Amino acid sequence: MRPEPPRDAETVADVGEFNLIHRVTTGRAQPETTILGPGDDAAVVAVPDGRVVASMDVLVEGVHFRLDWSSPEQVGRKAAAVNLADVVAMGALPSALLVGFACPADTPASVVEGIMAGLWDEAAKAGAGIVGGDMVSSATLVISITAMGDMNGLEPITRSGALVGDVVAVTGRLGWAAAGLAVLGRGFRSPVGIVNAQRTPEPPYEEGPRAAEAGATSMIDVSDGLLQDLGHIADSSGVAIDIRTELLPLHPRLLDVASALGGDARHWALTGGEDHALAATFPGPKAVPPGWTTIGTVRAGEGVTVDGRNYEKPPGWEHWRA
Repeated sequence: MRPEPPRDAETVADVGEFNLIHRVTTGRAQPETTILGPGDDAAVVAVPDGRVVASMDVLVEGVHFRLDWSSPEQVGRKAAAVNLADVVAMGALPSALLVGFACPADTPASVVEGIMAGLWDEAAKAGAGIVGGDMVSSATLVISITAMGDMNGLEPITRSGALVGDVVAVTGRLGWAAAGLAVLGRGFRSPVGIVNAQRTPEPPYEEGPRAAEAGATSMIDVSDGLLQDLGHIADSSGVAIDIRTELLPLHPRLLDVASALGGDARHWALTGGEDHALAATFPGPKAVPPGWTTIGTVRAGEGVTVDGRNYEKPPGWEHWRA
């Protein structure tokens, strides 16, 4: 699961906890919202709106990432992205990350430094900083991140606001990460664009606040599969959602990979979640912002259907049932 390091590779045990923290935090730029960053008992982050949006995710080696499939930098970018996507799915602007990091004593220090570099780069891409955290010893490499954001004067977009008559729209990639997982599972490393979608998701950070400004009635980060996550909106809002497959944005490259592997691009788009696209409901087609694709409607009833029928396969990922 992990490439063998050189025999003389410096490990985290060689470097030590505090020297390692110094290495991965010194010289890093922070956004204006960071009043006090790493180095004290706690961080101080400005919240211009007065409300903090907070979310947390845990990534475990062998479950969420593999170091023989991804570089440490790619793992770090992915760890940040999956958390930041939750913040923007509320319509908020990302501001800060707190990072909990655990690994075995024989982990090469270069792996930790690479992961942290990826975390810093992805946080900066979203306009956030890494303001603190903790490093500990563990039998397994684990990355736990708390992401915070600011509502910037808008109301949070929850899962419970969808109304009968709304339209359902998505932005970001659908099915690419699932296709990349299928490619990697076959032992291949190309096409690189598809494989990298699994290694480093690219959430559409700017689209969450844009959807909030456009009047989105509900929104969610597609982390576990489009059907699975739209099911959360349907349940929370007390409505039914129907998705039309002819409206799904299936990229030609996705279709090519499905054809080569004997896979189903439509199934990847409906149930693959690690692209961290955004799905939202809007009060009619005219409210859908540019860059979003309308894929369905909100109706009276319950649950999620595809082309008016129940989907026969599992709708997405669920821990302990996979």
